[in-house]
Amino acid sequence: MISYFETIPSTHRSLILVGGLTFFWLLEGGIPLFKFKYKKWRHALPNLFFTLTTIIINFALAFLLLWSSDWVTANNFGIINWLPQMPLWLYALLGVVLLDFFGAYLAHYVEHRIKPLWMVHLVHHTDHSVDTTTGNRHHPIESVIRFSFTLLGIFIVGTPIALVMIYQALSLIFTQLTHANIKMPKGLDKALSYVIVSPDMHKIHHHYRLPYTDSNFGNIFSIWDRMLGTYMYMDREKLIYGVDVFPDEVKNGNIKELLKQPFQNYEKSTLSADEN
Repeated sequence: MISYFETIPSTHRSLILVGGLTFFWLLEGGIPLFKFKYKKWRHALPNLFFTLTTIIINFALAFLLLWSSDWVTANNFGIINWLPQMPLWLYALLGVVLLDFFGAYLAHYVEHRIKPLWMVHLVHHTDHSVDTTTGNRHHPIESVIRFSFTLLGIFIVGTPIALVMIYQALSLIFTQLTHANIKMPKGLDKALSYVIVSPDMHKIHHHYRLPYTDSNFGNIFSIWDRMLGTYMYMDREKLIYGVDVFPDEVKNGNIKELLKQPFQNYEKSTLSADEN
């Protein structure tokens, strides 16, 4: 597996993206969590547009991932390279878990704490019908921000390119899974959430009111939310998607308006989760 991901072809990475979207898209039709009153393709168009911009940005900057991972490997730099020798499976697992913290959890947490970054991240949260296409609904500026955190993670963790590719493949699959409008048995979802980010766990993060919006930042592993006190739970039947102070569903589904969202005036969410 390590050898495969060292030189994984771009076509194979594309198959993971397209295959995952197709699989969860079909699954949503069979076991939906919510029966959205929307035209699925029309809803998907802006989300697929931002998926395309993310692909373009990541492809354009991919050489930086290769350079940085080659550098940490050649210089024996980073946390997992400073630890005592360990089995390859443990080395790989530790690398992916730590990269998940810096590349996903930390990036996500910071975006919710710094006002200008929150306005950029807002594009992801203003989807009123969260489904598998929402996963890659990120403003191009956010794609650059997320990429920068992944780059930082490579230097701090010391991950070779194979582990970076494994992390990115898992990240993509989990993004599609956790946003998919699928109804998993509550007991199974809850059990999974002790190890990985389950669909219900992440969708709580998409609730339109605080404090739930500022919880459950994880992407692959739930350990970071549980360790750092950002885990929250609510019944999925009570979920309402969107952002309380940006309620215009028409504007929030328009590509031109979404591209302008980061440059609007900042509005602080003032409604608590307990208010009616």
